[in-house]
Amino acid sequence: MASIVLLLIGSLILTPKSCSSKPISQQKPLDSDHIEFALNLEYLEAEFFLYGSSGHGLDVVAPKLAEGGPSPIGGKLAELSPIVKDIIYQFALQEVGHLSERVPLDLSKSSFAKVMDSAFGRPLVPPFDPYANDINFLLASYVIPYVGLTGYVGANPLLQNATSRKLVGGLLGVESGQDAVIRTLLYQADNQKLLVKPYGVSVAEFTNRISILRNKLGHGGLKDEGLVVSKKQGSEGSVSGNILAGDKYSLSYPRTPQEILRIVYGSGNESVTGGFYPHGGKGRIATSYLKN
Repeated sequence: MASIVLLLIGSLILTPKSCSSKPISQQKPLDSDHIEFALNLEYLEAEFFLYGSSGHGLDVVAPKLAEGGPSPIGGKLAELSPIVKDIIYQFALQEVGHLSERVPLDLSKSSFAKVMDSAFGRPLVPPFDPYANDINFLLASYVIPYVGLTGYVGANPLLQNATSRKLVGGLLGVESGQDAVIRTLLYQADNQKLLVKPYGVSVAEFTNRISILRNKLGHGGLKDEGLVVSKKQGSEGSVSGNILAGDKYSLSYPRTPQEILRIVYGSGNESVTGGFYPHGGKGRIATSYLKN
């Protein structure tokens, strides 16, 4: 898959449209720009899942993909049960197949703790540790793939090339599956009345807080939902269980690149880096906002 992505980007970059002298902010993004932008999220997922399930990242698993970029900050082996470790490692290898050159990432405990503090509007004591146990790691995982999923949904209708649409459709299928598994495991934990220790907060409440935060940072309206919602907001206005997030027609929500950057930077501003990307994302789309 990595070679397919690289070949596609390379072939699309060589099209006449990419030869415009206009700055990127005044150009219509190419298919290759949308795909290259998506790789920022793929790297975040690959490294986080690799470290959490195996204790090491691309430097060990796929050294060639690690060339040209620094190792992530703070990634470590999580205290996972065998079944969750197996699932997350499968996710990790799936993500490795999507990659090209590495982007600088912050996977430290403090990075995830800041997300959870922002979600609750106060510092959690002790600070949230994504690597502490199954529930914490799954909650941290809840933060990531869904953002990529909404990005693919948003990008797909903008693509001009059939090959690009086929590739993004394939990537979207894997992202959707990963998000569904994560939500299912968390939904099961919430059904068992498991609380997130030592905070005494339900799993569903954690997901709701994270989703509210992402909606707030994205500035794009309601595009994110936790595991439990009001019946009015649930499927067909009939259920509060929300194992898959979707709009009133049960269709996946779309997000723009600007919305995604606002969320993963944790700043609510596509031009202000931070969060998981201390130096910002790579590619013409992401860097164009930094220049602005």
